[in-house]
Amino acid sequence: MRIVVAAVIERADRRLLIGQRKRNDTSPLKWEFPGGKVEPGEAPEQALARELREELAATLRKSVPIGRVVHKYDSTPEELEILFYAVEILESELAPRAFEQLVWVLPKELGGYDFLAANAQLVAQLATGRIKPGELLESAGSAAPPTARDQSSGSGR
Repeated sequence: MRIVVAAVIERADRRLLIGQRKRNDTSPLKWEFPGGKVEPGEAPEQALARELREELAATLRKSVPIGRVVHKYDSTPEELEILFYAVEILESELAPRAFEQLVWVLPKELGGYDFLAANAQLVAQLATGRIKPGELLESAGSAAPPTARDQSSGSGR
């Protein structure tokens, strides 16, 4: 089973960041939350910090686990275990390095985007307000940011 991490980033105005996969990627032009595969020997939180740096030029400030799903796509040989995190980042301006485009949407607008199938359950919970990433991060208190050693470079998704 392959482990994947995904970041649900919420701004102060309650909008969530979603990215559209590139047209030459697997599942072209589908929408997803930023993230990617956990590399061998890497903790999920380390992978999350690395993926945010690689995909968005963003620095992970704080993260809280908010969900987990196991999914098997017909086009892949193995099951994926996707770990979703509510994430706070330091930057307000992001670079869509790994995406066709990035957009900030209100939770109730998520249903209007063609998401990857593995994201469906989380999208529904966010859209209905059952999961509120900002509130979960707030209630988690202040967590120490990852150290420079934890943020060592790795390969992409």
